[in-house]
Amino acid sequence: MIDPPKVAAARIEVERTRAALLDTARELQQRLQPKSLASEAWDKAKIKGADLAEDAVDAVKKRPVAVGGVVAALTMFLAREPLKDAAVGLYDAMTSPREPRRKAATLKSKEKPAPPPARRRVRAPARAKAAAKKNTENAT
Repeated sequence: MIDPPKVAAARIEVERTRAALLDTARELQQRLQPKSLASEAWDKAKIKGADLAEDAVDAVKKRPVAVGGVVAALTMFLAREPLKDAAVGLYDAMTSPREPRRKAATLKSKEKPAPPPARRRVRAPARAKAAAKKNTENAT
């Protein structure tokens, strides 16, 4: 049986469309594999990191004194204990050992002490009151 030319052309078009659809499905499978997704995310993160680094370098070039001050302040904050120890050691080295050592002055708090808690009046329970009232009535 021979197909008419329109039917044969339609079958060829269907096969061509089916092949294109299968190619698209294979491409989507490839893109959605975890390995491909992770690789793509890593590439995007590297690009974003490089952009941020370039922006940071530009900012430092524009304001080197301000950036230096911020870095110095941050460093002093992080190294406050060693800096304090070094200052105390330097002071101790500068003072003579024969000089009597004074006791360090302590800071007194200016806060008022909390007032003592207020006393509560103790009330007798209702049963005890009723019993006491009965006893006084019976006694009279």
